[in-house]
Amino acid sequence: MKVNINGESRSILAVWYEDNQVKLIDQRKIPESIEIYTANNSDDIYYAIKNMVVRGAPAIGVTAAYGLAMAFKNKEDMDKSVKTISSSRPTAYDLFKAIDYMKSNKFSESAARRYALEITERSRKIGEYGNSLIKSDDRILTHCNAGALAVVDWGTALAPMRIAHDSGKKIFVYVDETRPRLQGAKLTAWELQQEGIDYSIIADNAAGHFMKNKDIDLAIVGADRIAANGDFANKIGTYEKAVLAKVNNIPFYVAAPGSTFDFSLKSGDGIPIEERDENEVLMVNNSRLGPVEGHAKNPAFDVTPHEYVTAFITEYGIFRPEELKKLYNLIQDDLFMR
Repeated sequence: MKVNINGESRSILAVWYEDNQVKLIDQRKIPESIEIYTANNSDDIYYAIKNMVVRGAPAIGVTAAYGLAMAFKNKEDMDKSVKTISSSRPTAYDLFKAIDYMKSNKFSESAARRYALEITERSRKIGEYGNSLIKSDDRILTHCNAGALAVVDWGTALAPMRIAHDSGKKIFVYVDETRPRLQGAKLTAWELQQEGIDYSIIADNAAGHFMKNKDIDLAIVGADRIAANGDFANKIGTYEKAVLAKVNNIPFYVAAPGSTFDFSLKSGDGIPIEERDENEVLMVNNSRLGPVEGHAKNPAFDVTPHEYVTAFITEYGIFRPEELKKLYNLIQDDLFMR
């Protein structure tokens, strides 16, 4: 992804492996600064995923793959390393897909590097397919961050926007702030600014206003886990955006690689939803919101039923929810995805 550092445009990855260490852009520091977090063992990888140094389902998967290769080289107890890393966050399916991949490839460094390259290339293909849905002058809504930071490069939901912009299409992006951690306001807005794509941050509860006033032409979001019937989990607040899009006849697309599809689940009812610390809701910049003795509920994700999804944008093409059996067969024929 493009990053402007001290007035100089540079290209950098969200996650990489170097000198038997896993390097990650610390997403908690953006947009104020660009800092690199260095993981030296499985506990560091657990911390990075659990505490959202890295977030976004594909990026979590790549981080786990690199982390397990590092643990193997360090002669860690691999059963313990697998258990530690797999316990970091429950919802993102890419985490478990990456762990299974590394197990089947004996935790080799070459396997981890291949996993990262595959995910990156698949994200670029998502961008190419998604670009076909975008017209010049389109106004696009997105929720949370599904850009390069959430993958390794390119992104999922943002990949079609990047390719549309690079191809000369004029687009405008409405960026939901995405409470409580503000991944939209902090991360998506930052990525779009680095790429030179026009955008405005909007409050989470303003999307309906812009939809009703016909200011939004389509919505594209990412996903953390997608069930066999097309129900999907994404950052909390996605469900209400999908419902509003349906009511206002706005196409609602989900961009995700095959590694995010969990065909072992018949529906979204089986997707585990992570409950995070209430202080993420109650505190903003060390200032408390609400009464001192008050409490908060903080589900990190919600599940959107498939009937609100226009189509899924994948590296295999674009599929309506009723066409996911075809996608399943393509994934089964893909040796990398097994």
